[in-house]
Amino acid sequence: MKFFPESTLQQLEFDKVKDLLLAHCRTEYAKSKSSQLRIHTKKEFIEIALQQTNEFKTILQSGQFFPNDFVHNISRELKLLGIPGATITGEQFLLIRKLAANTNNIFRWFTVEMRDTFPGLAEVISNNYYEKSISQMIDEVLDDVGTVKDTASSDLADIRMKLYRKRNEIRRVFDRIVSKLNKQGYLADIEESFMNGRRVLAVFAEQKRMVKGVLHSESDSRRTSFIEPEETTELNNEIFSLEYEEQKEVFRILRNLTQQLSIYATLLKSYHDIAGEYDFIRAKAKFAIDINGSYPLLQDRAHLNLINAYHPLLLLYNNRNDKPTIPINLKLDHNNSILVISGPNAGGKTVTLKTVGLTQVMLQAGLLVACSPDSEMGIFKQLFIHIGDEQSLEFELSTYSSHLKNMKHFIEHANGKTLFFIDELGSGSDPNLGGAFAEVIMEELAFKHSFGIVTTHYLNLKVMANKVRGIINGAMQFDEKNLLPLYKLQIGKPGSSYTFSIAERIGLDKKLIAKARTLVDEEHFRLDKLLNRTEQDLQRIDKEKITLDKLLKENERLKKEMEQVLKKELHNQEVERLKHQNKISEEKIAYLKDMERRLKSMVIEWRKTEDKDAVVKMIQALLFNQKEKMQKEKHQKKINEKFNEIGGEIKIGDKVKMKQNRQVGIVKEIRGKKAILQVGIIPMTVAIDDLVVVVDKVE
Repeated sequence: MKFFPESTLQQLEFDKVKDLLLAHCRTEYAKSKSSQLRIHTKKEFIEIALQQTNEFKTILQSGQFFPNDFVHNISRELKLLGIPGATITGEQFLLIRKLAANTNNIFRWFTVEMRDTFPGLAEVISNNYYEKSISQMIDEVLDDVGTVKDTASSDLADIRMKLYRKRNEIRRVFDRIVSKLNKQGYLADIEESFMNGRRVLAVFAEQKRMVKGVLHSESDSRRTSFIEPEETTELNNEIFSLEYEEQKEVFRILRNLTQQLSIYATLLKSYHDIAGEYDFIRAKAKFAIDINGSYPLLQDRAHLNLINAYHPLLLLYNNRNDKPTIPINLKLDHNNSILVISGPNAGGKTVTLKTVGLTQVMLQAGLLVACSPDSEMGIFKQLFIHIGDEQSLEFELSTYSSHLKNMKHFIEHANGKTLFFIDELGSGSDPNLGGAFAEVIMEELAFKHSFGIVTTHYLNLKVMANKVRGIINGAMQFDEKNLLPLYKLQIGKPGSSYTFSIAERIGLDKKLIAKARTLVDEEHFRLDKLLNRTEQDLQRIDKEKITLDKLLKENERLKKEMEQVLKKELHNQEVERLKHQNKISEEKIAYLKDMERRLKSMVIEWRKTEDKDAVVKMIQALLFNQKEKMQKEKHQKKINEKFNEIGGEIKIGDKVKMKQNRQVGIVKEIRGKKAILQVGIIPMTVAIDDLVVVVDKVE
């Protein structure tokens, strides 16, 4: 990606982003990649970097473990491995062994399922393989602490056996001498020590001539002499000779192992890079979590559609200080490629400009960005920026001269793949002349289909944005009542600078304000006032929209609660119905069990008795009477469901129920102790004692 000027990335504070990323790196490989972070212009490079970061972010947030614990820098050891005749120490071989084990763990983690779930991370090892013989070769020679094993060669085993025997022999001889001289009172309190790798006696200085041997040294006070007994001198010489032979054999074995593993030098270098690459991806994922970064939709064309985008550094700062951060929303495409942002000073115009620029650079560097995942971002090949005062004393350039020089570069090199940012276009010169040049510059950049954001206070640029194809207006909202910026970008309408409003609010003399107004062109003043009023109306509409959205959400919540209550009530009714059905079924089962028990007892009785007819009659009575009883109970239940018994004296016109057959009729006539009832269409004569007055149940 091409930048103009060279300080573009520093002005966008991309170096601070790299420092934050660097803080999460553990390996030198990852730190090197972070400090030299490349900004790509090819979609395939950007896409795989974003995908890998997003997949590792998922692993971290889900609490999964990724087996990449190797953080040592063994580039020097791996370089030695590839040099003919070089020898690597046991400790260095242990680091290589750890690297191989780390790679083995990574390959084992990527099962078929994991490769399908995390294809981007699997791509890192797609052209590689794990060679198990590397670990096997090292394990055959070295133990867990890096010491060459006795079994590494027969000569080494023989040498170490001889050393073991000689050391035991010298220990026995030395212990005998110490015991003897102790009894004679020749030895100091410490009795013995080591000098130049040899075991010596600590003898009182006045007794040193009484002990035969080699004098190695004396104490600082010269009261103690350190003497090697002549009985152990020859044994010590033999041990030194064997130790030298051991060192030579160990060196030969390590050199041979280095030569054997040299064929895997390139493979081990790739293992080292794999560990570093996964550490780099992990660092990007942790940084993405810090800024709540997301993976937007990537398009291979110049395009920007940012939804709830944040400046990552401002977001981190505000989070540390428990302050809110206002997101921005904007869209630039081939129809509307240039956004002109106006509004009061300190309203957030420059922050908006830097947010878009830094977000685009981060995306093309393979970093997840602080915006909604529904955002859409394209790829640009050039990024031009002009922010702040670039007055040059060295080249005798004024502010406006420097400004025009940058604009000249913009116009000459801009194209459809260029993203530019200009802060205060046309400033530094006469407003009318500077405004005229600003119009020409913007029109030329729009003609070249370049994408960009321009901040300005010039009214002519605000008017131009509504006339020239490809240029749209935007405004940073401002609370005129409290004189506070809202840091919220409003697309589609230009903004007022609030010059006179701010002057009035801070208490400037009204006469001065009135005089200043007379000096301003009437149309200019009316337009600024109209913009002021329009912006305030838009803010009021936004507030009303927010209130309406809240009410709609509350209504939706109440609707869902009502649906849940209805579902619960229907469920309860269904449960009661099932309970009622189950109760009836239980009664039938109890009745059938009772019938079964009685019939069994009657069968037993039938077998025992000689009067079979009596038993048969009992069975018939049981079966048919029960059936009749059930029918009566059923009929009674129906009547009970419709009528209530109230009793009392029976009169003509009363509704009565017959006690025997449970039928209900109306009294038509009373004849002594009998009454004539109308039951349906049939008149019946029934004894009054067999009747009871009833009334209909009220539903």
